[in-house]
Amino acid sequence: MAEMGIVDTSLRDGNQSLWGATGLTTPMMLEVAPLMERVGFKALDFISSTHMAVAARYKREDPWERIRLMRAAMPTTPLQFLSTGLRFISWETASPEFMALVFRTIARNGIDRFALADPMNDVESMIACARMVKAGGGAFTICALTFTISPVHDDQHYASRAAILAAEPAIDAFYIKDPGGLLTTNRARTLIPAIQAALAGKPLELHSHCTIGLADLIYLDAPEYGIRTVQCATGVLGQGTSNPESQRVVTNLRALGHHVAIDDAALAEVSAYFARLAAAEGLPAGTPQAHDAAYLRHQLPGGVVGTMKRHLAESRLTDRQPAVMAELGRVREELGWPIVMTPFSQMLLTQAVLNVTGPERYATIPDEIIRYALGRFGRPNIPIDPEIMDRIEANPRTEELRREADMAPLAELRRRFGPNISDEEFLLRATMPGGQVDQMIAAGPAKRHYQPVAAPVMDLVRQILARGDIAQLVVDRPGFRLELQGGRAA
Repeated sequence: MAEMGIVDTSLRDGNQSLWGATGLTTPMMLEVAPLMERVGFKALDFISSTHMAVAARYKREDPWERIRLMRAAMPTTPLQFLSTGLRFISWETASPEFMALVFRTIARNGIDRFALADPMNDVESMIACARMVKAGGGAFTICALTFTISPVHDDQHYASRAAILAAEPAIDAFYIKDPGGLLTTNRARTLIPAIQAALAGKPLELHSHCTIGLADLIYLDAPEYGIRTVQCATGVLGQGTSNPESQRVVTNLRALGHHVAIDDAALAEVSAYFARLAAAEGLPAGTPQAHDAAYLRHQLPGGVVGTMKRHLAESRLTDRQPAVMAELGRVREELGWPIVMTPFSQMLLTQAVLNVTGPERYATIPDEIIRYALGRFGRPNIPIDPEIMDRIEANPRTEELRREADMAPLAELRRRFGPNISDEEFLLRATMPGGQVDQMIAAGPAKRHYQPVAAPVMDLVRQILARGDIAQLVVDRPGFRLELQGGRAA
């Protein structure tokens, strides 16, 4: 029987899949960090450039401070950063020297495990990133073989790329990244052995989503294929469009005779904490999903499903969700079967929404779709549909973007933002609106503690204090009294 390890994905992928990447703040993470340290996870899937941008933009929290504080709170558990190609925060393709600085700065702040995924499964890009990580002080690199279903993504597609990557000394391990939860038991019987045969003994992990009810079954079969680590989310941050739930995976693996060396009591406490947090903040819990065969066509990842629902709700377009999902599959085929992951998942979704809500399909074409068609994100797996390519070529923006300059050289960017700022601030200012960075800095250091039970009370107090018609507020209970008069506490 196998010795199995667990990589916990709650703070990054679970948060992104179920809570639109905006559910957790730095103090929320710090509060649970000591418990997660006790569990014995092989690693913590912790942050990506998307989450760093969300921290600054929506929470006004310094993402670099978040990394440093979590490193201090979890000194023995490897913290993972997910990189998706040669990009950082912005969708713009970054220069190699810029990405080298990104990886060096991330490692210096406390990240020791780097997950490298490329939206085209581009081996040259992943090898370049792995070498940059190692040169910049990163301790461990794990490359993603991103799974999708299309006429061109057969077993040979993955095995050939795995063989090239496995020969690179800067790459330590691999994982099958199944963002859509599409991998079936039948496909796994041929795909995983084909990949394992190409890896020359380097370890392979498994990462899938529960979006259409397949992932739990694949995880139970994983040990039979030589996989010794599976990636899970804990408690309410598992299931739904997220990853398989940690406690259930551990229980099921042990029932099959495998050994999982984690602290069950600590894992249960982590699960209970997330349940209290979700209840206090009004956040949804992941629930088991029914199988939906239509999903095999559009393949939208769990994290983007959550973001899409939030954006459609904000635009009062929730009723158009089924039409958007159907359109997304059609757009993907027309654009040459890109893998539905960041940044392509967001690009395809944007085009699908515009096609559904606009006067006609492709009446509006976003700049990122044009850049994709021009090859700025690599070469499509097969040529773009000629009719769609003609529409793109006829768009007035296409010629402008064809002449668009690449990212400015690092030295020029340094001059633009001044020589006296840190690498950390520079990287944010080079990829985000300056006003958002200013607001983050003005907000000051993040809070260190969060108590879910106090969250509803504090929210009520803030709402009351915002009113101008209440002169006095008294909260009186055994052992506790809070009195506010004229805005002052007594």
